[in-house]
Amino acid sequence: MKTRRWLLSSAAVVAGLALPAAAQDFPAKNIKFVVPFAAGSATDALARILGEHLSRSLGKPVVIENLPGASGILAAQNVVRADADGHTLLITTNTTHGANQSLLKSVPYDAVRDFEAVGKLGTITLALTTHPSVPAKTVADLVAHAKANPGKLTFGAGSSSSRIAGEMLKSLAGLDLTYVPYRSNPQAITDLLGGQISIVFADISTTLPQVKAGKINGLAVSTAKRSPLAPDLPTMAEAGVAAYDLAAWFAAFAPAKTPRPVIEKLNQAFTAALNDKATQERLLAAGIEPEGSTPEELRAFVPIEIKKWAEIVKAAGIQPE
Repeated sequence: MKTRRWLLSSAAVVAGLALPAAAQDFPAKNIKFVVPFAAGSATDALARILGEHLSRSLGKPVVIENLPGASGILAAQNVVRADADGHTLLITTNTTHGANQSLLKSVPYDAVRDFEAVGKLGTITLALTTHPSVPAKTVADLVAHAKANPGKLTFGAGSSSSRIAGEMLKSLAGLDLTYVPYRSNPQAITDLLGGQISIVFADISTTLPQVKAGKINGLAVSTAKRSPLAPDLPTMAEAGVAAYDLAAWFAAFAPAKTPRPVIEKLNQAFTAALNDKATQERLLAAGIEPEGSTPEELRAFVPIEIKKWAEIVKAAGIQPE
């Protein structure tokens, strides 16, 4: 057994010596995770949980920088302009790399060419929630009330996923709802709690604590299957809105031309974090289902998602802004 351990150790040393210089020297300084949403959002929670693991495994602190607003454009451009050395990463969602390309008339970055794909990080379910003043305990109640009061109910959204979730409800159920934009979903939830808006579709990690506390009503989840984190909430399809299915995803991207060995080292670090049981439990507690990928898989995934979200936006009748 001692001999076997020595052989494994020796092999690891040889492998380390064989690594390209770019990977051997990385990281040479603190790593920055740029998050396009505010503190308290699901993306922020994901970045902080994974950042703690990467800090330990890579031996350098991971610093979180929140740059909310402009549908993630500020954060995306910040990373595009950063040095292509792997020390600045965009921890983002389908907002910047799926939906923006159809929701906005002009996007000042290319989701494929301006980034190096590092890997997928997870998926999350959205929940439909309402203020207690809305007389609806079910989705059917909400639809009936909205149809009886056209244009009087408002829905807030602080991400593209949340926006499209609300627009899908409008389109599929034939409702007249007024959209109210926010810089991030936690801000929308704050106004929902205060009664300034009527409805919010947002990630479970943001909505569920308020639902459990009895401060807002939870009516359904956005995905085709019920969430194990909220098994009592029906799916939108179960609740009567046929063909409704929407989920958000998370991924890590580096600036274009970041050396391949550095990308691989980062992917290995994220994969190790996602496979760590304690980290998995923390992510699940935040409403996030861990899901990794190779850089190649994420690179191929983004164009497919851009096309998919374009179809969703078109079906919902949303005009680019």
